[in-house]
Amino acid sequence: MQDIINRFISYVTIDTESDPNSTTTPSTEKQWNLAHKLVEELKAIGMEDVTIDKHSYVMATLPSNVEHEVPTIGFVAHFDTTPDFTGANVQPQVIENYDGGDILLNKENNIVLSPNYFKDLLQYKGQTLITTNGLTLLGADDKAGITEIVTAMEFLINNPEIKHGKIRICFTPDEEIGRGADLFDVEKFGAEWAYTMDGSQIGELEYENFNAAGVKITFKGKSVHPGYAKGKMINSMLIANDFINELPKGETPQETKGYDGFFHVTGLTGSIEETKLELIIRDHDMKKFTKRKELVHKITKKINKEYKKQFGEDIVITEIKDQYYNMKEKVEPVMFIVDLAEKAMKSLGIKPLIKPIRGGTDGCRLSYMGLPCPNIFAGGHNFHGKYEYVPVESMQKAVEVIVKIAQLTATTDFSKKKKSKKKK
Repeated sequence: MQDIINRFISYVTIDTESDPNSTTTPSTEKQWNLAHKLVEELKAIGMEDVTIDKHSYVMATLPSNVEHEVPTIGFVAHFDTTPDFTGANVQPQVIENYDGGDILLNKENNIVLSPNYFKDLLQYKGQTLITTNGLTLLGADDKAGITEIVTAMEFLINNPEIKHGKIRICFTPDEEIGRGADLFDVEKFGAEWAYTMDGSQIGELEYENFNAAGVKITFKGKSVHPGYAKGKMINSMLIANDFINELPKGETPQETKGYDGFFHVTGLTGSIEETKLELIIRDHDMKKFTKRKELVHKITKKINKEYKKQFGEDIVITEIKDQYYNMKEKVEPVMFIVDLAEKAMKSLGIKPLIKPIRGGTDGCRLSYMGLPCPNIFAGGHNFHGKYEYVPVESMQKAVEVIVKIAQLTATTDFSKKKKSKKKK
């Protein structure tokens, strides 16, 4: 288990924060630092066909060690961290034999990770936790996934008696800003299906995710001296406020769960003359997703109509861009790949938690690119902030799941499963 700790810490202490405002891939130069390290490490443990392309996508192969034909499977994780919270100068803390009480992350700032607020902590009593120092995120999203994949490949290489087919792995940049699959070469990857190791708590197994769209809205205004503004001034910030108030009440991230969709205001900057609003739209159901987008256009038209005479042109300009779709549509026809992961977990004494992702992964977009790609737990909690932590035992179990999936793939007759799925 110490090897997992050492490997994980060596990854998270490298700053790989991505940048949504960049137009390059990777979006930040510092992502190359971990990408190059991974290339060298994969070569060192004995992986073959280790490559890194001009956009920092890292791929490698573990050749089959059986004579019969086995489907090529893949495992994917991303090495960037979110720009939502700083990932610079990460200083992990290792808490052995967690006692179930408060964890003081930072004494100077009195930052405490408490089970009174984060109740999931209690299920890891007696285990080894890796936390932040209260000043940065940790980076378990998704450096835990990378740790698990590399460790599993090393284990299979060192234990050739464990039979498996050909395995492909890929580590991607910029997943946190929605671009992780943009330049993923599915044909080069060459797997029939894959799994992203990018879930949260132990047992998570997901093949449904949000349909997602990003919205950028510009509100125009007219600035006039406030002492002489009656009937003349148009304050764009107040129009933006009116727009937000037109959105359905109770349909925000903090008020929804499960399959509930939402509108989420992510940015608001402005002045009297111009205000810019950014929000995201999420829904698992495609019809509801479409209606949410239609509502945004409806509110836009309503406000433009209201100000048409006074302003003389559209006062609200709205741009909606789809980001990704629910992978369920692409995974359900090959549900045996989810069944395989579920069987692997159960054989290891892990209770599968099959539920929808309230977000997205590289896998949801890869599924629409021809690579069905469910999501498996990586073990971390409280991603994207200073309270992030990961139990080492969960990472160890994720390694075992990868190994078990490889074993089961080599011993399962998929031709029968594929035919039975087609008949249904």
